[in-house]
Amino acid sequence: MAAAAGLLLCGGLLSPAAASPAGSEGRGGGHCDRLHRVHVPGAAHQQAACLAELTTAGTVESGHTVPADWAGLTASGTDAPTGVPGIQIDGYFPDSSSGNTHHGWDHDAQFVIRLPDDWNGGLVVTGAPGVRAQYANDRAIADHVLSRGYAFASTDKGNVGGTFYRDGRRPGDAVAEWNHRVTQLTRAARAAVVQRYHRPPERTLAAGLSNGGYLVRWQLENRPWLYDGGVDWEGTLWRADGRDRTETGRGPNLFTFLPPALRAYPDYAAGGEGADEAHARMVDAGFPAGSEFLWPYHHDFYWDITQRIYREEFDPAYDGDREAGTPFCPPGSGPGCDTDYAYADRPHHVHRAVERIGLTGRIGRPLITFHGTLDVLLPISRSSDVYARMVHEAGRGDLLRYYRVEDGTHVDGLFDTYPERLRPLEPCFRSSFAALDGWLDGHSRPPRSRTIERPAGADRDELTASCRLDAAD
Repeated sequence: MAAAAGLLLCGGLLSPAAASPAGSEGRGGGHCDRLHRVHVPGAAHQQAACLAELTTAGTVESGHTVPADWAGLTASGTDAPTGVPGIQIDGYFPDSSSGNTHHGWDHDAQFVIRLPDDWNGGLVVTGAPGVRAQYANDRAIADHVLSRGYAFASTDKGNVGGTFYRDGRRPGDAVAEWNHRVTQLTRAARAAVVQRYHRPPERTLAAGLSNGGYLVRWQLENRPWLYDGGVDWEGTLWRADGRDRTETGRGPNLFTFLPPALRAYPDYAAGGEGADEAHARMVDAGFPAGSEFLWPYHHDFYWDITQRIYREEFDPAYDGDREAGTPFCPPGSGPGCDTDYAYADRPHHVHRAVERIGLTGRIGRPLITFHGTLDVLLPISRSSDVYARMVHEAGRGDLLRYYRVEDGTHVDGLFDTYPERLRPLEPCFRSSFAALDGWLDGHSRPPRSRTIERPAGADRDELTASCRLDAAD
Protein backbone atom coordinates (compact mmCIF):
# COMPACT_ATOMS: atom_id res chain seq x y z
CA MET A 1 0.00 0.00 0.00
CA ALA A 2 2.81 2.43 0.88
CA ALA A 3 4.57 1.69 -2.41
CA ALA A 4 1.38 2.36 -4.36
CA ALA A 5 0.90 5.63 -2.54
CA GLY A 6 4.46 6.59 -3.39
CA LEU A 7 3.86 6.00 -7.08
CA LEU A 8 0.82 8.27 -6.96
CA LEU A 9 2.56 11.03 -5.05
CA CYS A 10 5.64 10.97 -7.28
CA GLY A 11 3.71 10.94 -10.54
CA GLY A 12 4.92 14.38 -11.62
CA LEU A 13 8.65 13.81 -11.31
CA LEU A 14 9.16 12.54 -14.85
CA SER A 15 7.71 14.01 -18.00
CA PRO A 16 5.84 11.46 -20.14
CA ALA A 17 7.81 12.48 -23.20
CA ALA A 18 11.13 12.10 -21.40
CA ALA A 19 10.17 8.80 -19.75
CA SER A 20 8.89 7.20 -22.95
CA PRO A 21 11.27 7.61 -25.89
CA ALA A 22 10.04 6.56 -29.29
CA GLY A 23 10.40 2.89 -30.03
CA SER A 24 9.35 -0.36 -28.46
CA GLU A 25 9.69 0.89 -24.87
CA GLY A 26 7.26 3.74 -25.47
CA ARG A 27 4.93 1.49 -27.41
CA GLY A 28 4.79 -1.19 -24.73
CA GLY A 29 5.08 -3.92 -27.36
CA GLY A 30 3.44 -4.46 -30.74
CA HIS A 31 0.08 -3.34 -32.05
CA CYS A 32 -2.54 -4.01 -29.37
CA ASP A 33 -0.10 -5.99 -27.27
CA ARG A 34 -1.71 -7.72 -24.24
CA LEU A 35 -5.20 -6.99 -25.60
CA HIS A 36 -6.81 -9.87 -23.73
CA ARG A 37 -4.80 -9.44 -20.54
CA VAL A 38 -6.02 -5.96 -19.68
CA HIS A 39 -8.80 -6.20 -17.11
CA VAL A 40 -10.33 -3.06 -15.64
CA PRO A 41 -10.44 -3.50 -11.84
CA GLY A 42 -13.95 -3.35 -10.43
CA ALA A 43 -15.70 -3.47 -13.80
CA ALA A 44 -18.85 -5.59 -13.93
CA HIS A 45 -18.46 -5.95 -17.71
CA GLN A 46 -15.89 -4.98 -20.32
CA GLN A 47 -15.15 -5.61 -23.97
CA ALA A 48 -11.83 -4.84 -25.62
CA ALA A 49 -11.13 -4.14 -29.28
CA CYS A 50 -7.96 -3.70 -31.30
CA LEU A 51 -8.45 -0.62 -33.48
CA ALA A 52 -6.45 0.83 -36.33
CA GLU A 53 -7.60 4.30 -35.23
CA LEU A 54 -8.57 5.47 -31.72
CA THR A 55 -9.52 9.03 -32.72
CA THR A 56 -12.91 9.95 -34.11
CA ALA A 57 -11.36 9.80 -37.60
CA GLY A 58 -11.71 6.03 -37.20
CA THR A 59 -14.07 5.34 -34.30
CA VAL A 60 -17.09 6.90 -36.01
CA GLU A 61 -16.83 4.44 -38.87
CA SER A 62 -15.89 1.48 -36.67
CA GLY A 63 -18.75 2.17 -34.24
CA HIS A 64 -16.50 2.81 -31.24
CA THR A 65 -17.90 6.24 -30.47
CA VAL A 66 -21.37 7.82 -30.51
CA PRO A 67 -21.38 11.16 -32.37
CA ALA A 68 -24.67 12.14 -30.72
CA ASP A 69 -22.79 12.28 -27.42
CA TRP A 70 -20.58 15.11 -28.66
CA ALA A 71 -22.93 16.83 -31.13
CA GLY A 72 -22.71 20.62 -30.94
CA LEU A 73 -19.74 20.78 -28.59
CA THR A 74 -17.15 21.58 -31.27
CA ALA A 75 -17.08 23.82 -34.32
CA SER A 76 -16.87 22.41 -37.80
CA GLY A 77 -13.24 22.60 -38.85
CA THR A 78 -11.96 21.53 -35.44
CA ASP A 79 -8.66 19.72 -35.81
CA ALA A 80 -9.22 15.99 -36.41
CA PRO A 81 -5.93 14.13 -35.91
CA THR A 82 -5.31 10.63 -37.24
CA GLY A 83 -2.74 7.87 -36.90
CA VAL A 84 -3.40 6.58 -33.37
CA PRO A 85 -3.80 2.77 -33.34
CA GLY A 86 -4.36 0.90 -30.11
CA ILE A 87 -6.79 -0.75 -27.72
CA GLN A 88 -10.25 0.49 -26.76
CA ILE A 89 -12.02 -0.95 -23.73
CA ASP A 90 -15.72 -0.27 -23.18
CA GLY A 91 -17.52 -1.41 -20.06
CA TYR A 92 -19.38 -0.49 -16.92
CA PHE A 93 -18.98 -0.61 -13.17
CA PRO A 94 -21.67 -2.02 -10.86
CA ASP A 95 -24.57 0.45 -10.61
CA SER A 96 -28.28 0.35 -9.88
CA SER A 97 -29.42 2.95 -12.45
CA SER A 98 -30.00 2.35 -16.13
CA GLY A 99 -30.30 5.61 -18.04
CA ASN A 100 -27.37 4.90 -20.40
CA THR A 101 -28.59 2.77 -23.32
CA HIS A 102 -25.29 2.57 -25.22
CA HIS A 103 -24.30 -0.90 -26.45
CA GLY A 104 -27.77 -2.11 -25.48
CA TRP A 105 -26.53 -2.47 -21.93
CA ASP A 106 -29.11 -0.12 -20.33
CA HIS A 107 -26.65 0.35 -17.53
CA ASP A 108 -25.08 3.46 -16.02
CA ALA A 109 -21.47 3.91 -14.86
CA GLN A 110 -20.29 3.12 -18.40
CA PHE A 111 -16.73 4.03 -19.32
CA VAL A 112 -14.33 4.01 -22.24
CA ILE A 113 -10.55 3.58 -21.95
CA ARG A 114 -8.21 4.05 -24.92
CA LEU A 115 -4.62 2.80 -24.83
CA PRO A 116 -2.52 3.93 -27.80
CA ASP A 117 0.26 1.71 -29.14
CA ASP A 118 2.68 4.64 -29.11
CA TRP A 119 2.25 5.73 -25.50
CA ASN A 120 3.95 8.80 -24.03
CA GLY A 121 3.63 7.64 -20.41
CA GLY A 122 0.63 9.79 -19.48
CA LEU A 123 -3.07 9.34 -18.75
CA VAL A 124 -5.95 11.80 -19.12
CA VAL A 125 -9.21 11.15 -17.25
CA THR A 126 -12.47 12.97 -17.98
CA GLY A 127 -16.12 13.02 -16.98
CA ALA A 128 -18.86 13.82 -19.47
CA PRO A 129 -20.13 17.40 -19.75
CA GLY A 130 -23.78 18.23 -19.13
CA VAL A 131 -25.83 15.09 -18.74
CA ARG A 132 -24.21 13.38 -21.71
CA ALA A 133 -22.59 9.94 -21.88
CA GLN A 134 -19.01 8.69 -21.94
CA TYR A 135 -18.12 9.58 -25.54
CA ALA A 136 -19.04 13.26 -25.15
CA ASN A 137 -15.39 14.38 -24.90
CA ASP A 138 -14.18 12.40 -27.90
CA ARG A 139 -13.89 15.35 -30.33
CA ALA A 140 -13.17 18.16 -27.88
CA ILE A 141 -10.56 16.42 -25.71
CA ALA A 142 -9.80 12.78 -26.57
CA ASP A 143 -8.72 13.32 -30.17
CA HIS A 144 -6.08 15.84 -29.14
CA VAL A 145 -4.63 14.05 -26.13
CA LEU A 146 -4.53 10.71 -27.95
CA SER A 147 -2.62 12.36 -30.79
CA ARG A 148 -0.04 13.48 -28.21
CA GLY A 149 0.41 9.90 -27.03
CA TYR A 150 -1.68 10.01 -23.86
CA ALA A 151 -3.93 7.16 -22.76
CA PHE A 152 -7.49 8.39 -22.27
CA ALA A 153 -10.41 7.40 -20.04
CA SER A 154 -13.91 8.84 -19.74
CA THR A 155 -17.01 8.08 -17.65
CA ASP A 156 -20.71 8.82 -18.04
CA LYS A 157 -20.56 9.92 -14.37
CA GLY A 158 -22.96 7.23 -13.19
CA ASN A 159 -26.21 8.80 -14.43
CA VAL A 160 -27.17 10.43 -17.71
CA GLY A 161 -29.96 12.32 -19.43
CA GLY A 162 -32.59 14.83 -18.41
CA THR A 163 -33.89 12.67 -15.55
CA PHE A 164 -30.49 12.09 -13.92
CA TYR A 165 -31.97 13.45 -10.67
CA ARG A 166 -33.92 10.20 -10.20
CA ASP A 167 -30.68 8.50 -9.20
CA GLY A 168 -29.81 8.40 -5.51
CA ARG A 169 -31.77 8.47 -2.26
CA ARG A 170 -31.33 12.04 -1.07
CA PRO A 171 -30.90 15.46 -2.69
CA GLY A 172 -27.48 15.85 -4.25
CA ASP A 173 -26.72 12.12 -4.47
CA ALA A 174 -26.68 12.02 -8.27
CA VAL A 175 -24.08 14.78 -8.52
CA ALA A 176 -22.08 13.29 -5.65
CA GLU A 177 -21.92 10.08 -7.67
CA TRP A 178 -20.26 11.99 -10.52
CA ASN A 179 -17.29 12.69 -8.31
CA HIS A 180 -17.11 9.08 -7.11
CA ARG A 181 -17.20 7.73 -10.67
CA VAL A 182 -14.31 9.92 -11.81
CA THR A 183 -12.23 8.80 -8.82
CA GLN A 184 -13.18 5.18 -9.51
CA LEU A 185 -12.26 5.40 -13.18
CA THR A 186 -8.95 7.15 -12.45
CA ARG A 187 -7.85 4.32 -10.18
CA ALA A 188 -9.07 1.64 -12.58
CA ALA A 189 -7.53 3.28 -15.65
CA ARG A 190 -4.17 3.58 -13.90
CA ALA A 191 -4.27 -0.17 -13.23
CA ALA A 192 -5.24 -0.88 -16.85
CA VAL A 193 -2.27 1.19 -17.99
CA VAL A 194 0.06 -0.94 -15.85
CA GLN A 195 -1.35 -4.13 -17.38
CA ARG A 196 -0.95 -2.82 -20.91
CA TYR A 197 2.45 -1.12 -20.67
CA HIS A 198 4.06 -2.94 -17.69
CA ARG A 199 4.48 0.30 -15.71
CA PRO A 200 2.26 2.95 -14.14
CA PRO A 201 1.68 6.33 -15.77
CA GLU A 202 4.27 8.96 -14.94
CA ARG A 203 1.60 11.62 -15.27
CA THR A 204 -2.15 11.54 -14.63
CA LEU A 205 -4.19 14.59 -15.64
CA ALA A 206 -7.85 15.48 -15.14
CA ALA A 207 -9.61 17.39 -17.91
CA GLY A 208 -13.18 18.35 -18.65
CA LEU A 209 -15.63 20.95 -19.87
CA SER A 210 -18.74 22.38 -18.20
CA ASN A 211 -19.83 19.76 -15.64
CA GLY A 212 -16.62 17.97 -16.56
CA GLY A 213 -14.69 21.09 -15.56
CA TYR A 214 -16.45 21.03 -12.20
CA LEU A 215 -15.25 17.45 -11.81
CA VAL A 216 -11.65 18.51 -12.49
CA ARG A 217 -11.89 21.15 -9.77
CA TRP A 218 -13.47 18.75 -7.28
CA GLN A 219 -10.87 16.05 -7.91
CA LEU A 220 -7.95 18.46 -7.48
CA GLU A 221 -9.51 19.75 -4.26
CA ASN A 222 -10.48 16.38 -2.78
CA ARG A 223 -8.30 13.70 -4.44
CA PRO A 224 -5.14 15.58 -5.42
CA TRP A 225 -2.88 12.57 -4.76
CA LEU A 226 -4.41 10.83 -7.79
CA TYR A 227 -3.41 13.56 -10.24
CA ASP A 228 -0.51 15.72 -11.32
CA GLY A 229 -2.68 18.57 -12.63
CA GLY A 230 -5.80 19.46 -14.55
CA VAL A 231 -7.38 21.54 -17.31
CA ASP A 232 -10.79 23.02 -16.50
CA TRP A 233 -12.79 24.21 -19.51
CA GLU A 234 -15.53 26.55 -18.16
CA GLY A 235 -16.39 24.37 -15.18
CA THR A 236 -19.76 24.66 -13.45
CA LEU A 237 -19.50 26.45 -10.11
CA TRP A 238 -21.19 24.76 -7.20
CA ARG A 239 -20.09 26.97 -4.36
CA ALA A 240 -20.08 25.59 -0.85
CA ASP A 241 -22.04 27.87 1.49
CA GLY A 242 -20.34 29.31 4.54
CA ARG A 243 -20.46 27.49 7.85
CA ASP A 244 -22.07 30.55 9.40
CA ARG A 245 -25.82 30.33 8.80
CA THR A 246 -25.86 34.01 7.84
CA GLU A 247 -23.86 33.05 4.73
CA THR A 248 -26.08 30.23 3.49
CA GLY A 249 -27.66 30.72 0.09
CA ARG A 250 -24.96 33.11 -1.06
CA GLY A 251 -23.92 31.12 -4.13
CA PRO A 252 -23.37 32.00 -6.84
CA ASN A 253 -24.59 28.91 -8.63
CA LEU A 254 -27.14 28.02 -11.28
CA PHE A 255 -30.00 28.83 -8.91
CA THR A 256 -28.88 32.39 -8.28
CA PHE A 257 -28.66 33.52 -11.93
CA LEU A 258 -30.99 31.31 -14.03
CA PRO A 259 -34.32 32.26 -12.36
CA PRO A 260 -33.62 36.00 -12.76
CA ALA A 261 -32.93 35.39 -16.45
CA LEU A 262 -36.15 33.40 -16.83
CA ARG A 263 -38.06 36.29 -15.25
CA ALA A 264 -36.43 39.13 -17.15
CA TYR A 265 -35.85 37.75 -20.64
CA PRO A 266 -39.51 37.58 -21.80
CA ASP A 267 -39.97 41.26 -20.92
CA TYR A 268 -36.78 42.16 -22.76
CA ALA A 269 -37.77 40.10 -25.83
CA ALA A 270 -41.24 41.65 -25.91
CA GLY A 271 -39.81 45.14 -26.33
CA GLY A 272 -41.83 48.14 -25.23
CA GLU A 273 -41.28 50.40 -22.30
CA GLY A 274 -40.22 47.61 -19.94
CA ALA A 275 -37.47 46.28 -22.19
CA ASP A 276 -34.69 48.54 -20.94
CA GLU A 277 -35.38 47.72 -17.31
CA ALA A 278 -35.53 43.99 -18.15
CA HIS A 279 -32.21 44.29 -19.97
CA ALA A 280 -30.67 45.87 -16.88
CA ARG A 281 -31.94 42.98 -14.78
CA MET A 282 -30.36 40.49 -17.19
CA VAL A 283 -27.01 42.24 -16.98
CA ASP A 284 -27.29 42.49 -13.20
CA ALA A 285 -27.86 38.71 -13.05
CA GLY A 286 -24.55 38.19 -14.83
CA PHE A 287 -25.42 38.05 -18.54
CA PRO A 288 -23.06 40.57 -20.12
CA ALA A 289 -24.05 43.38 -22.45
CA GLY A 290 -22.96 42.30 -25.92
CA SER A 291 -24.24 38.75 -25.48
CA GLU A 292 -27.86 39.60 -26.34
CA PHE A 293 -27.71 37.78 -29.69
CA LEU A 294 -27.25 34.52 -27.74
CA TRP A 295 -30.13 35.01 -25.32
CA PRO A 296 -33.02 33.71 -27.51
CA TYR A 297 -31.32 30.37 -28.14
CA HIS A 298 -30.37 29.91 -24.51
CA HIS A 299 -33.83 30.87 -23.30
CA ASP A 300 -35.44 28.31 -25.60
CA PHE A 301 -32.99 25.44 -25.11
CA TYR A 302 -30.89 25.89 -21.97
CA TRP A 303 -32.01 28.15 -19.13
CA ASP A 304 -35.42 26.65 -18.33
CA ILE A 305 -34.55 22.95 -18.60
CA THR A 306 -31.25 23.44 -16.75
CA GLN A 307 -32.93 25.26 -13.87
CA ARG A 308 -35.69 22.68 -13.52
CA ILE A 309 -33.67 19.46 -13.62
CA TYR A 310 -30.89 20.67 -11.32
CA ARG A 311 -33.37 22.22 -8.93
CA GLU A 312 -35.14 18.83 -8.83
CA GLU A 313 -31.81 17.23 -7.91
CA PHE A 314 -31.14 19.53 -4.95
CA ASP A 315 -34.61 20.75 -3.95
CA PRO A 316 -37.24 18.18 -5.05
CA ALA A 317 -39.81 19.38 -2.50
CA TYR A 318 -40.07 22.82 -4.12
CA ASP A 319 -42.65 21.69 -6.69
CA GLY A 320 -44.43 19.16 -4.49
CA ASP A 321 -45.35 15.96 -6.26
CA ARG A 322 -44.43 17.27 -9.69
CA GLU A 323 -41.15 16.18 -11.23
CA ALA A 324 -38.85 18.95 -12.49
CA GLY A 325 -41.55 21.59 -12.41
CA THR A 326 -43.53 23.18 -15.22
CA PRO A 327 -41.68 24.24 -18.38
CA PHE A 328 -41.57 28.00 -18.99
CA CYS A 329 -44.07 28.81 -16.28
CA PRO A 330 -44.70 32.60 -16.12
CA PRO A 331 -43.82 34.47 -12.92
CA GLY A 332 -46.51 34.27 -10.27
CA SER A 333 -48.28 31.37 -11.95
CA GLY A 334 -48.43 29.31 -8.79
CA PRO A 335 -46.44 27.34 -6.23
CA GLY A 336 -43.48 25.42 -7.55
CA CYS A 337 -42.81 27.63 -10.58
CA ASP A 338 -39.06 27.61 -11.21
CA THR A 339 -39.18 31.08 -12.71
CA ASP A 340 -39.95 32.34 -9.20
CA TYR A 341 -37.28 30.20 -7.52
CA ALA A 342 -35.33 32.06 -4.82
CA TYR A 343 -32.38 29.96 -3.68
CA ALA A 344 -31.45 32.22 -0.77
CA ASP A 345 -34.93 31.78 0.73
CA ARG A 346 -35.02 28.01 0.52
CA PRO A 347 -34.65 25.85 3.68
CA HIS A 348 -31.22 25.22 5.10
CA HIS A 349 -31.24 21.56 4.03
CA VAL A 350 -31.29 22.70 0.39
CA HIS A 351 -28.14 24.74 0.90
CA ARG A 352 -26.58 21.82 2.73
CA ALA A 353 -27.27 19.56 -0.27
CA VAL A 354 -25.36 22.00 -2.48
CA GLU A 355 -22.63 22.38 0.11
CA ARG A 356 -22.11 18.61 0.17
CA ILE A 357 -20.87 18.67 -3.43
CA GLY A 358 -19.64 22.26 -3.39
CA LEU A 359 -16.21 23.63 -4.20
CA THR A 360 -13.85 25.44 -1.86
CA GLY A 361 -10.95 26.59 -4.06
CA ARG A 362 -8.47 24.50 -2.07
CA ILE A 363 -6.84 22.79 -5.05
CA GLY A 364 -3.83 20.61 -4.36
CA ARG A 365 -2.36 20.34 -7.86
CA PRO A 366 -1.69 22.79 -10.74
CA LEU A 367 -4.85 23.83 -12.56
CA ILE A 368 -5.42 25.78 -15.77
CA THR A 369 -8.93 27.21 -16.16
CA PHE A 370 -10.26 29.01 -19.23
CA HIS A 371 -13.73 30.42 -19.84
CA GLY A 372 -15.41 32.43 -22.60
CA THR A 373 -16.55 35.97 -21.85
CA LEU A 374 -19.79 35.42 -23.81
CA ASP A 375 -20.84 32.26 -21.99
CA VAL A 376 -24.53 32.80 -21.23
CA LEU A 377 -25.25 29.41 -19.73
CA LEU A 378 -22.57 29.79 -17.06
CA PRO A 379 -21.87 33.55 -17.11
CA ILE A 380 -18.18 34.11 -16.50
CA SER A 381 -18.71 36.75 -13.80
CA ARG A 382 -20.79 34.29 -11.79
CA SER A 383 -18.67 31.24 -12.52
CA SER A 384 -14.95 31.07 -13.25
CA ASP A 385 -14.24 34.64 -12.11
CA VAL A 386 -15.62 33.61 -8.73
CA TYR A 387 -13.76 30.30 -8.64
CA ALA A 388 -10.46 32.02 -9.42
CA ARG A 389 -11.05 34.34 -6.45
CA MET A 390 -11.88 31.34 -4.26
CA VAL A 391 -8.59 29.67 -5.18
CA HIS A 392 -6.64 32.81 -4.30
CA GLU A 393 -8.60 33.31 -1.06
CA ALA A 394 -7.74 29.71 -0.14
CA GLY A 395 -4.05 30.52 -0.52
CA ARG A 396 -3.63 28.31 -3.61
CA GLY A 397 -3.19 31.03 -6.23
CA ASP A 398 0.28 29.81 -7.18
CA LEU A 399 -1.35 26.59 -8.45
CA LEU A 400 -3.79 28.37 -10.80
CA ARG A 401 -3.64 30.01 -14.21
CA TYR A 402 -6.92 31.51 -15.37
CA TYR A 403 -7.60 32.68 -18.92
CA ARG A 404 -10.70 34.69 -19.84
CA VAL A 405 -11.26 34.14 -23.57
CA GLU A 406 -12.85 37.09 -25.31
CA ASP A 407 -15.92 36.12 -27.38
CA GLY A 408 -15.93 32.46 -26.35
CA THR A 409 -19.30 30.93 -25.45
CA HIS A 410 -20.42 27.75 -23.75
CA VAL A 411 -20.57 25.40 -26.75
CA ASP A 412 -18.32 25.78 -29.78
CA GLY A 413 -21.07 24.62 -32.12
CA LEU A 414 -22.52 28.14 -31.95
CA PHE A 415 -19.35 29.46 -33.62
CA ASP A 416 -20.67 27.98 -36.87
CA THR A 417 -23.76 30.18 -36.56
CA TYR A 418 -21.95 33.34 -35.43
CA PRO A 419 -18.38 33.20 -36.83
CA GLU A 420 -18.09 36.99 -36.85
CA ARG A 421 -19.09 37.34 -33.19
CA LEU A 422 -17.71 34.26 -31.44
CA ARG A 423 -14.50 32.27 -31.27
CA PRO A 424 -14.19 28.53 -30.53
CA LEU A 425 -12.65 27.44 -27.23
CA GLU A 426 -11.25 24.07 -28.32
CA PRO A 427 -8.00 25.68 -29.54
CA CYS A 428 -7.67 27.17 -26.05
CA PHE A 429 -7.92 23.67 -24.62
CA ARG A 430 -5.02 22.59 -26.82
CA SER A 431 -2.94 25.59 -25.74
CA SER A 432 -3.84 25.09 -22.07
CA PHE A 433 -3.00 21.40 -22.21
CA ALA A 434 0.40 22.15 -23.73
CA ALA A 435 1.00 24.85 -21.12
CA LEU A 436 0.16 22.42 -18.32
CA ASP A 437 2.57 19.86 -19.77
CA GLY A 438 5.36 22.44 -19.80
CA TRP A 439 4.50 23.55 -16.27
CA LEU A 440 4.71 20.00 -14.92
CA ASP A 441 7.87 19.28 -16.89
CA GLY A 442 9.50 22.27 -15.21
CA HIS A 443 10.45 23.65 -18.61
CA SER A 444 8.30 26.77 -18.41
CA ARG A 445 5.65 28.34 -16.26
CA PRO A 446 2.40 29.13 -18.06
CA PRO A 447 1.73 32.76 -18.99
CA ARG A 448 0.17 34.83 -16.23
CA SER A 449 -3.59 34.78 -15.85
CA ARG A 450 -5.10 37.20 -18.31
CA THR A 451 -7.83 37.97 -20.81
CA ILE A 452 -7.09 36.53 -24.25
CA GLU A 453 -8.32 39.13 -26.69
CA ARG A 454 -9.92 38.23 -29.99
CA PRO A 455 -7.23 38.55 -32.67
CA ALA A 456 -7.94 41.61 -34.79
CA GLY A 457 -8.94 40.66 -38.31
CA ALA A 458 -8.64 36.91 -37.69
CA ASP A 459 -10.66 34.78 -40.07
CA ARG A 460 -12.52 31.58 -39.31
CA ASP A 461 -9.58 29.29 -40.08
CA GLU A 462 -7.24 31.27 -37.83
CA LEU A 463 -9.68 31.21 -34.92
CA THR A 464 -10.19 27.47 -35.27
CA ALA A 465 -6.47 26.79 -35.52
CA SER A 466 -4.98 28.53 -32.50
CA CYS A 467 -5.43 30.29 -29.17
CA ARG A 468 -2.39 32.14 -27.84
CA LEU A 469 -2.02 32.31 -24.07
CA ASP A 470 1.29 34.15 -23.94
CA ALA A 471 0.62 37.67 -25.21
CA ALA A 472 -2.07 39.94 -26.58
CA ASP A 473 -3.13 38.65 -29.99
